Amino acid sequence: MKKVIEADFFPPGPEIEFSWSGSIARSAVEQKQRILIVDNSRDFTHATKLALERTGRYLIYEENDATKAHRTAQSLKPDLILLDIAMPQMDGGDVAARIESDPELQKTPIIFLTALVTKAEAGSGLEIQGHPFLAKPISIPDLIAGIEGHPPARATF
Repeated sequence: MKKVIEADFFPPGPEIEFSWSGSIARSAVEQKQRILIVDNSRDFTHATKLALERTGRYLIYEENDATKAHRTAQSLKPDLILLDIAMPQMDGGDVAARIESDPELQKTPIIFLTALVTKAEAGSGLEIQGHPFLAKPISIPDLIAGIEGHPPARATF
């Protein structure tokens, strides 16, 4: 009797038949929240990506050029966008306006990340352009709390 093991990295042997349906891997990926981080600091986006992905709950994508952020969001269709406000060439407010005007992305939640406010201001419940914001620098636990406080986009469609 042959055992069926789902895998894509083991060579088939005489006693084991391998198949890759991808259903297990696909469902695990589909359960992870897809987050796009837009920030001109590569160090910030990369460190944040590593820390958030380590939790096993998120798939993180980085964009370090604000002028490409809308196009990147169109191709990725993220569940949430973390968006820096103060960036060269185009600020986060303009990026958010482009995303909001896109029928395919307009329901995508945006959380602004900014060093332009204090932690007390960020915790006050105020919003920027109708979006919540978090103060930078931000700890990973505070960032996760902010992310978890907003439903993913796929739940809103």
